[in-house]
Amino acid sequence: MLDLFTEIQEATGVAYLFVTHDLSVVRHISHRVAVLYRGDIVETGTAAQVTERPEHAYTRLLLLLLLAAPVPDPDRQARRRAERLKEAAS
Repeated sequence: MLDLFTEIQEATGVAYLFVTHDLSVVRHISHRVAVLYRGDIVETGTAAQVTERPEHAYTRLLLLLLLAAPVPDPDRQARRRAERLKEAAS
């Protein structure tokens, strides 16, 4: 379904307002992002900026929740776990 939104957008130039807590979806389909916390916009930027270098604590929390979700590939899961442990140690 998300890929269909992207295809329609590319074909027609339409813009969407998409609301989600899932930052993996945000990375997949969004160009610009606004993060709302308790009804206020607390962070804006490109999808890459917001998901790779979050500034607000709520955005960082959403990313931690994303990183906590397991992935089906055990090798990829092990790499993610090692990266998180390395970041936590630094």
